[in-house]
Amino acid sequence: MTTGPNIDLLADLIAAELRTQLASGTSYALGACDRCDGSHCVAHCADKVRRLAACGADRFTAGPGVDACDNVLARMIDHTLLAPTASQQEIEALCDEAVEFCFATVCINPWWVRLAVERLATTPVRVCTVIGFPLGANRSETKAYEAIRALEDGAAELDMVINVGALRSGAYSEVERDIRGVVEAARRRAKVKVIIEAAYLTDEEKVKACVLAQAAGAHFVKTSTGFGPGGATEDDIRLMRRAVGAELGVKAAGGVGDQPTALKMIEAGATRIGASAGVKIVRGNGGGPERPYGAAAEPSGSGNGDVRAAVIPAPRATIHKLG
Repeated sequence: MTTGPNIDLLADLIAAELRTQLASGTSYALGACDRCDGSHCVAHCADKVRRLAACGADRFTAGPGVDACDNVLARMIDHTLLAPTASQQEIEALCDEAVEFCFATVCINPWWVRLAVERLATTPVRVCTVIGFPLGANRSETKAYEAIRALEDGAAELDMVINVGALRSGAYSEVERDIRGVVEAARRRAKVKVIIEAAYLTDEEKVKACVLAQAAGAHFVKTSTGFGPGGATEDDIRLMRRAVGAELGVKAAGGVGDQPTALKMIEAGATRIGASAGVKIVRGNGGGPERPYGAAAEPSGSGNGDVRAAVIPAPRATIHKLG
């Protein structure tokens, strides 16, 4: 007979599997969007658009200010530079690459948020920053303040690190409260992704972390900071997707350095990729040296690669602009 912690794990997995089965027959719509007025979902709500494309949609309408982009893979990438040594020139180059290649966001340290927001103000690229990074052991009040300040600076997405020690100690209510503090600070103005730092956790703890993130109102669960002992794995993505069902996004981050790896993560259930090698990923085998996750890179050149020629085995959708 199964007892103790195994019962909790079994219950979590069964509940998640049931939610997944119930959600499998659900149709998706872009209405009632909490990120925009519905005319910019192709830029701000890539996960919704991807689900609709998977259901067979081949054209989407977008309002003024959204550039045409039919690269589904690019719109799933958070173009990342979290190195402590990153310079202003490198952050500016990251932003310029994100616009050129049509990435979902740039993911940067809080110090650079205001600069990035100003540089990307007239583009569909959003700014993502990190909270409680990279250890997650800050006081909950500190994380909430970080979130508020990041929002004041213009951040649209927040990647917060879970309190790993509290989770491993069984302080589940404290972990949930820690996450909820950031979610409430966001006040529907930003998406919250919860980094569980999976390499430190058992499978049971990974499931519990995902369930707590979902209970706290987060929008995504994310594998790794990129600064821990390991990055994203297909097995972890599958487990996390099973734990949260279809309701939450799953972000694969840490060690995703090329297109084949990114596609494997997507096939396993990821809806967002965090990578410093975003250019290399969308170009497939062409151009752009890989750099370690979070590491600084030389400013990019002219970028002559054709983004829209990138290969991705998923429905490609065109964007029809209004006005």
